[in-house]
Amino acid sequence: MSKRENYEAKAESLLGPIVEKAGVSVYDVEYVKEGNDWYLRVYIDKPEGVNINDCVEVNRAFSDVLDEEDFIEESYTLEVSSPGLGRTLKKDRHLQYSIGEEVEIKTFKPIDKVKEFTGILKGFDSESLTIEEEQGERTFKRNEIAIIRLTLDF
Repeated sequence: MSKRENYEAKAESLLGPIVEKAGVSVYDVEYVKEGNDWYLRVYIDKPEGVNINDCVEVNRAFSDVLDEEDFIEESYTLEVSSPGLGRTLKKDRHLQYSIGEEVEIKTFKPIDKVKEFTGILKGFDSESLTIEEEQGERTFKRNEIAIIRLTLDF
């Protein structure tokens, strides 16, 4: 496991009691470098959606725990937010929860001269992911997919 993955896993494990008390769940945790700055981003969710008070409550409680545990070597900024409406589906639990929803897929390389696809998520396994397009089902190898997210429908 990389240092980044260790930090994310440790942060997610420490968040358990905090999110339970706040009545939310952890959607994702990421530790990323942007420019010269490091960010520990926590995305929280609940069925009716999170609000600013949920984010503030989790941020304050988690900040105290991070100060006590002090397991991240670099200086970083903690951010707690909602994953948003057009949320990225990174993990299997995200995909499972989104079966039957419309998704947008961007591939690393063109497939039939196209790199962006939209359809209803039908299923997935460790190797592939299937969507239902207007023309029928299309299956992608997971290593072909650069990003998959819920579509925004206005």
